[in-house]
Amino acid sequence: MAEAGMAMKALLPTSVRPMLEGRLPAGIEPLWWRDGDELVALSPQAEIGWFDMFDKTAPKQAVAGAKGLKWLNTIFSGVDWMPLPDLQQRGVKLTNGSGLTANLVAEFALTAMLGFARGYPQIVRAADRHEWLPPTHPLATRELAGSRVLILGYGAIGQAVERMLHGFRAQVTVVRRKGGEGALGPDEWREQLQTFDWVVLALPGTPETKGLFDAATLARLRSDAVLINVARADVLDQQALIAALHAGKLGGAVLDLTDPEPLPADHPLWSAPNCLVTMHQAGLPTPATRQAAADRFVANCTRFLAGEALVSEVDLGLGY
Repeated sequence: MAEAGMAMKALLPTSVRPMLEGRLPAGIEPLWWRDGDELVALSPQAEIGWFDMFDKTAPKQAVAGAKGLKWLNTIFSGVDWMPLPDLQQRGVKLTNGSGLTANLVAEFALTAMLGFARGYPQIVRAADRHEWLPPTHPLATRELAGSRVLILGYGAIGQAVERMLHGFRAQVTVVRRKGGEGALGPDEWREQLQTFDWVVLALPGTPETKGLFDAATLARLRSDAVLINVARADVLDQQALIAALHAGKLGGAVLDLTDPEPLPADHPLWSAPNCLVTMHQAGLPTPATRQAAADRFVANCTRFLAGEALVSEVDLGLGY
């Protein structure tokens, strides 16, 4: 906390300045950064930081340079790119955007599922070619109603996906640490994989989830099952997925995350059968989510100065 009569310096992005200016508590002095160079240059002054950029190079340098940092905030839910052990050792608090974009990502996952089920990508491509598709070869061969969906990752995103899927009368099973009614435990879901039409990955990026869907796990899926990944790229073995798609051992995949990003034009994922790459568009903040992030930050500023618990504080040991 700040010493008596001393305001804490908060290094904040100019993108949220209109939403924060005039609203910060008296104990916080804002410093605004416009680009990566300015962020890195100002970082040694930061006691509170908001270092969000899509390219993580400058934010990583800023975290390293902010030796006096006490609290770091981000609008993003995923924090696996950050030096969590270092932050923990330094005693830095970290808050993320958990829940802020949950509906956006869930809507995107549902869009992908509906598009896949109803053949919408093929319809759009045919329209681009000015080609009228004959009714004798229907593209919509599935529906969500009555289908079985497994959701791995039961945080805000997973819960939002489940809520929306119930509106489509899908049969939803989730994976929880302790299992329970309508849920499977961490040691149970693999044995049940072959019973699901859809598998939605909404897991956080942690050492525990890295490589979770490897070749052996993919082999357990039904040959007509569709995998939706709105989690992290490293949850999934991409090479094993490509092999499974080419071998016809998987019905399809929708990948919002890939490794690397951007995906090179000649990468085999682009041409893998029934694979849709959605280019990390699912959770891009909207004006409404940016405003919600700013409101949460202002509220957390008051809490931080008062020594109270922060909203959406990350457990640096668990990584989420």
